[in-house]
Amino acid sequence: MSAEATNPATPGPTTPPGQRKRARSRLDLRRLGRAALLGPAGRGRLPDAIGHVAEAHRGHHPDADLEPLRRAYVLAESSHRGQTRKSGEPYITHPLAVTLILAQLGAETTTLTASLLHDTVEDTDVTLDQVRAEFGDDVCYLVDGVTKLEKVDYGAAAEPETFRKMLVATGNDVRVMAIKLADRLHNMRTLGVMRPEKQARIAKVTRDVLIPLAERLGVQALKTELEDLVFAILHPQECAEVRELIAAKTRAGADPLADISEEVRGVLRDAGIAAEVLIRPRHFVSVHRVHRKRGELRPADFGRLLVLVNEDADCYGVLGELHTCFTPVVSEFKDFIAVPKFNLYQSLHTAVARPDGEVAEVLIRTHQMHQVAEAGVIALRNPYAPPPEEQPADGERADPTRPGWLSRLLDWQQAAPDPDTFWSTLREDLAQDREIAVYRPDGGTLGLPAGASCVDAAYAQYGEDAHACIGARVNGRLATLSTVLRDGDTVQLLMGQDLASGPSRDWLDHARTPAARIAIRRWLSAHPAPAPASGPTAAAAPPPAPVTVPAATPRPQVSAALRPAGADVEADREGATVRLAGCCTPVPPDEITGFAVRGGVVTVHRIACPAVARMTEVGRPEVGVRWGDTTECRVTLVAESFGRAHLLADLTEAIALEGAAIISATVEPPTQQRVRHTYTLQLPDAAHLPGLMRAMRNVPGVFDVSRAQHRAAAAP
Repeated sequence: MSAEATNPATPGPTTPPGQRKRARSRLDLRRLGRAALLGPAGRGRLPDAIGHVAEAHRGHHPDADLEPLRRAYVLAESSHRGQTRKSGEPYITHPLAVTLILAQLGAETTTLTASLLHDTVEDTDVTLDQVRAEFGDDVCYLVDGVTKLEKVDYGAAAEPETFRKMLVATGNDVRVMAIKLADRLHNMRTLGVMRPEKQARIAKVTRDVLIPLAERLGVQALKTELEDLVFAILHPQECAEVRELIAAKTRAGADPLADISEEVRGVLRDAGIAAEVLIRPRHFVSVHRVHRKRGELRPADFGRLLVLVNEDADCYGVLGELHTCFTPVVSEFKDFIAVPKFNLYQSLHTAVARPDGEVAEVLIRTHQMHQVAEAGVIALRNPYAPPPEEQPADGERADPTRPGWLSRLLDWQQAAPDPDTFWSTLREDLAQDREIAVYRPDGGTLGLPAGASCVDAAYAQYGEDAHACIGARVNGRLATLSTVLRDGDTVQLLMGQDLASGPSRDWLDHARTPAARIAIRRWLSAHPAPAPASGPTAAAAPPPAPVTVPAATPRPQVSAALRPAGADVEADREGATVRLAGCCTPVPPDEITGFAVRGGVVTVHRIACPAVARMTEVGRPEVGVRWGDTTECRVTLVAESFGRAHLLADLTEAIALEGAAIISATVEPPTQQRVRHTYTLQLPDAAHLPGLMRAMRNVPGVFDVSRAQHRAAAAP
């Protein structure tokens, strides 16, 4: 039996009249309860108790078959007969109210049928087999999805495991969560009969789990009311202050939004745009947020204008007229039509100011967008389900295409067998309220929460194989795994060849997704770090140092800053000695510039060298330079590679085959399977450089070759 149902022999506590009045929903549930106790109507007639449900349902679905609703009500009423809520009302009033909420939002008949029956399997002798036999597989699946697990079997884990079960069911059919949200909304409306500590516990779960789920499913109508109900329980003092602010504004009488709305109607009428202009009051939590953000509230801050039109193009037409006839507040403009939110929300947001200084926020959307903004997936009848023609012929449930956040949630919950880990991680995951899309080189997309790093992208793409990831390219440039990704980035993940390798503990500092954090923690738990060595032997161990490899062909070590023999650079300063800068090692046909330094020397840098900006800032005189007839040149290249046997030999062979002489080579100690090689090379002709770099990249294990960019020394 659910927490809201009581045995008639032990009625719940009596509620003070004032509280009971505030707790009621819009309908007189006591009257509905009395009608329910009269028993079902004659066969073929709808019982009076569900007349409101039928009326709301026909408003969205004029041709709906109401017979399943009649049969579901008859079964629910007879099953719950004799049960009462803690308020003393007949229990059937609860499924009726939940079903009415969904009907008003536009849910289809199957959802309403399951809603009427959603507590029968949990609280009565009705079984899932009976529901399936009478109403079919879909209704049975939805009822099973919202049925709680028994505390007798699961103990303290019953609540988190019930939510896990519900989320897995939602992965196949989002209508499961729609019923749960409506169920919680009605329970929150009537929570005043509970003990204060139980009210607070239920309100916290609603805040941490149900409200974020309502936001992600786009059901704003449920989300905003849930927010206000939670706000009143968890923050009664702040709620009272907001109530007084709204009351004071009402007593003031004049509403500038009413005047502005009339002006907007006139502007759109003159422009020939058919539109409906409404004043949309802010709910309590919204007023509280604006009050905290702005301090003193202006009269127009208690609401927003909502402009509803018929076509997408009309939205932009309205925007143009408003920005022409009023002063737009540019910082407030957002286009969620061209770029919808991840929860299906579409609208144009703007704000306009009148000459008297009054500012009104305006939402512009089509009627269809408005329905989706209010009811989300309920209005779209499970938009993530496959089309009917793709349903399997044998009646087996299909696995629909799911929103990215839900797919990620379902993936990581499988790796969190511990209920406490699942419960805490679920709250963390749902607290991330914005999503970005990043692209793989093959054109695929990864959906990640805002703030995700390359570590998160690795685990999203490769699962636990991401343990072997050693780096990434973001938009074509090498990046560390800690790099935070932005919406629209292209990410290529670099995987090491040793699949037995694993992540470091530092990765946890950069992981934002539960999937990444759970996988990293599990690997670290299975591979504890060895205890640090102690004693005189450990103390005497020298730190690792770079390995300098002798050149294959002995040559004198010449400073890279010296002018390479044969590299002809002409300077616009007669008699000047020209030197190529060692910080960027320019070679033809690089774009170059020169700077005069002490001793009549002109140093030549690549245009993109960071030293150029620094020398310009300190006022170093710039000298025009250009390449002359060039033969030989010297360049420093850096090769990034995976560690493997014979790699150095293969690289030096590739360099030799391209006709380049190695002046010096340095190989740094491996770090997480990555090895960095630095070569100073003499080329017979600068035109050979692209081919040389290409040949080095083609060596197995090498994933990048680039020109060296050394930190420039202070200008002499």
